[in-house]
Amino acid sequence: MTSTALTIKLNENDDVAIARSALTAGTVVHELGGLVVRDNIPAAHKVALRAIEAGGAVRRYGQIIGFATKAIAPGDHVHVQNMAMGDFARDYAFGTDVKPTEPAAVPLTFQGFRRPDGRVATRNYIGVISTVNCSATVTKLVTQHFSAPGALDAYPNVDGIVPITHSFGCCIDHNGEGIQQLRRTIGGYAKHPNFAGVLIIGLGCEANQMGAMFVAEGVQPGALMVPLVMQEQGGTQKTVDAAIAAVQKMLPVANEATREPLPISHLSIALQCGGSDGYSGITANPALGAAVDLLVQHGGTAILTETPEIYGAEHLLTRRAIRPEVGEKIVERIHWWEQYAEREKGSIDNNPTPGNKAGGLTTILEKSLGAVAKSGSSPLMGVYRYAEPVDVKGLVFMDAPGYDPMGATGQIASGANLVVFTTGRGSCFGAKPAPSIKVATNTSMYKRMADDMDINCGEIMDGTATVEQKGEEIFKMIIEVASGKESKSEALGVGNEEFVPWMIGAQM
Repeated sequence: MTSTALTIKLNENDDVAIARSALTAGTVVHELGGLVVRDNIPAAHKVALRAIEAGGAVRRYGQIIGFATKAIAPGDHVHVQNMAMGDFARDYAFGTDVKPTEPAAVPLTFQGFRRPDGRVATRNYIGVISTVNCSATVTKLVTQHFSAPGALDAYPNVDGIVPITHSFGCCIDHNGEGIQQLRRTIGGYAKHPNFAGVLIIGLGCEANQMGAMFVAEGVQPGALMVPLVMQEQGGTQKTVDAAIAAVQKMLPVANEATREPLPISHLSIALQCGGSDGYSGITANPALGAAVDLLVQHGGTAILTETPEIYGAEHLLTRRAIRPEVGEKIVERIHWWEQYAEREKGSIDNNPTPGNKAGGLTTILEKSLGAVAKSGSSPLMGVYRYAEPVDVKGLVFMDAPGYDPMGATGQIASGANLVVFTTGRGSCFGAKPAPSIKVATNTSMYKRMADDMDINCGEIMDGTATVEQKGEEIFKMIIEVASGKESKSEALGVGNEEFVPWMIGAQM
């Protein structure tokens, strides 16, 4: 990309180009054959390359991103005032684009923690998990105790005490899908390798009974998996005291863990994007996709999620499905979301937020095409329900809503031990116990929010770096952060409030 170009055209079949910076009406765009801009067009927004009649499809990335709601002339600003969502047929062509993954010629390692049972961690925390909102205060009081200056100085190998709280766990069908999913999510955190030890704190009378959850999720109480029930302990303060004593017993054991060289194949990365803009699908997301391909070559796992944010681009994933039934699971989930949106009298196109639209994204179709770029070009090896344990290596997909903390919660419950999060508007995010790497799509936001951003992929748009170069930079940082380097969100202490389980089913 030349540094003098005013726009970028992503595919020869596109009807729009993307403004690299704000364009004023009357600007002549020489790289587009002398196209004259007819409107003021903000940075990252779309300018029409040719005339499009009302009802005609509009293409970006060579794919349909919407349909003209009125006639569009060359040079017009293409956005919510003249383009909207529309239905169209997708060719799923299961497996036709599968490319075999070539193993890395030189296997790499990172410095991780190997648990006694063989699981591998990138961090060494102790977790305090509440089964229900009623035990959330106790959970937070326990972690506050160990947040005091000097409280963990004697345990240098312990990264901290993490509270996992939420607002659910009661007034729900005791045997329904909702409570099964909540138990699966909590169980995934309780068994997460980044926790050396876990306390699980319940009230006692909630629907999400601790004993039933332990049985359903195969959680075994022991010295490093301690259950406490407030009504049995005698109330709030007595439970806090008992929990503090239990953590103090865990700390010396957790402190014995030390890092050692381990294969990259033990890394499982949650792929996230939030606060997206018109540059997300050009810079940060494809760069993360390049990093994913490198990770997969080394035997690692990458988890793509947020089903509403692949809507309209799911055919790009089905074509990479390793088997037809894997692609069919994606399509089944898409149809579930269509039915869900209809039942709730909503629209999947409600997904682009006001911030997304201010950043140049117009429809969920456009947003999804950029979001899918995070997955790179590797084969799709599996499709999972929310918070299901991921049991294959390579690129996989997990069903979840488009709400970032909710998606990341499911990915971590599924086993992700690190998160890479791209953003164009400037999302501030962390998700303990998994460290989070933040990747900016544009240079202006990266500079403005330098305390939160780890990598600037705006250099791709600036013409000073390629997608492949930034992908290698992301991959290198994945290894460094997995090995103990503190990410920006960790330095800020972000991550204690991002446990947001996806609750389904009626609340009674």
